[in-house]
Amino acid sequence: MADYETDYLIIGAGAVGMAFADTLLDETDAHITFVDRHAKPGGHWNDAYPFVALHQPSAFYGVNSTPLGAPEKDVIGLNKGFYSLATGSEVAAYYDTIMARRFLPSGRVSYFPLSNYLGDGRFESILSGKESSIDIRGKTVDATYYGTTVPATHTPKFEVADDVRLVPPNALPDLWQQPEAVPSQFVILGAGKTAMDVGVWLIQAGADPDSIVWVRPRDTWMLNRSRTQPGIEFFEGTIGGQVAIMEALAKAENAEDLFDRLEADKVMLRLDPDVRPAMFHYPTISEAEVYILRTIKNVVRKGHVQRIEPGIMHCAEGNVDTASDALFIDCTATAVERRPVVPQFQGDLITLQMIRVPQPAFSAALTAYLEANYEDDATKNSLGQPVPLPDGIDTYPRANLVNMMNQFQWSQQPELQEWMIKARLDGFGKTIAAVSPADSEKQALLGRFRDNAEAAIANLPKLIAQEVKEDA
Repeated sequence: MADYETDYLIIGAGAVGMAFADTLLDETDAHITFVDRHAKPGGHWNDAYPFVALHQPSAFYGVNSTPLGAPEKDVIGLNKGFYSLATGSEVAAYYDTIMARRFLPSGRVSYFPLSNYLGDGRFESILSGKESSIDIRGKTVDATYYGTTVPATHTPKFEVADDVRLVPPNALPDLWQQPEAVPSQFVILGAGKTAMDVGVWLIQAGADPDSIVWVRPRDTWMLNRSRTQPGIEFFEGTIGGQVAIMEALAKAENAEDLFDRLEADKVMLRLDPDVRPAMFHYPTISEAEVYILRTIKNVVRKGHVQRIEPGIMHCAEGNVDTASDALFIDCTATAVERRPVVPQFQGDLITLQMIRVPQPAFSAALTAYLEANYEDDATKNSLGQPVPLPDGIDTYPRANLVNMMNQFQWSQQPELQEWMIKARLDGFGKTIAAVSPADSEKQALLGRFRDNAEAAIANLPKLIAQEVKEDA
């Protein structure tokens, strides 16, 4: 006989699992059980570096029922004039509050932290080793498919000599405790958003940009945060950005031409005007941050690091001399693994993936709505097709095609459309719905979006065919 019973067993109490459960609570009377390795809900936010923050507005993150932070714009700093970005500590506290004040008091949620899931409804306590079993009346929900990791929890893929100082970004704010150990040189390893955060933090904390070495095996394109703001007051910038994306998708001859067009419309940004980025993982950044990062002139582009020894760094395409006391900062963790898409709904298993990128929380909430309101897996899978996450720029068109196909499918479901307009996590739908029919300028912009979306759909197969050709 099982120790516990539930309708839905959710593996992982991070952002995705919490967003799914929140909507399921509202749409059904089901009982939900969480099994999670962390001591607190929030997943990787419990392990993040102290100066991390969301890189898109807080309005797009969290669970659907409860706002994250206040709906206000920053008046100082690098995000000045834009809607606030919750800090890592704020996000972690938010999820702790959701569990303690919404989920558990409902009487329909059980939560087992510090536990490893063993499969087949079994889990064990990390502290005691005690094994327990759950009778799952409904379905198992895998909220860990992307294998999210952060620098503090991943293992570097390169060798490090014993007398080399390699730390995650988490260690940087504690340097004040050992002033004698402050290095003459900081070496940032990695090209993603974490590395960008570290570069900005170091310079704002007082580091000389000339003391920073930045190892960037691949440069990345970045979304301009000014084009991702919620609310009617940012309509021209945000919806105008979506129009620019559709126009670029409709007219581009290839992936490089596509990103050139997006850069010309200030939808995409790059760090080095003379280096063409080859990567795109949806990082979002302000132009003010780009300005700061461009002050770091010592950029190493010799492939991935293979081994670090005192005074020398061995890269795939050559060696680089470093200071004997250099502090290496590991920013090489892959936040979201690029894994093959699988159907989200497969019998008694739901595998949560993004059905609109780059919005994991909204995707999970909408997937829960599909689970609660549609009967068969075929229908639910047709409405919730996972988006293949891009890596190189050539895979971006395919992600857009699936995004657009999903959006069209949703538009054909009146009740689903009504839910989306009311959903906190879907800020764009609410903004578009608020446009007055008499507002000719905004209506004209929406008309351009629709016209170019049709043209984009016609052109995307050509762009995707080039991707397939290059892979072959």
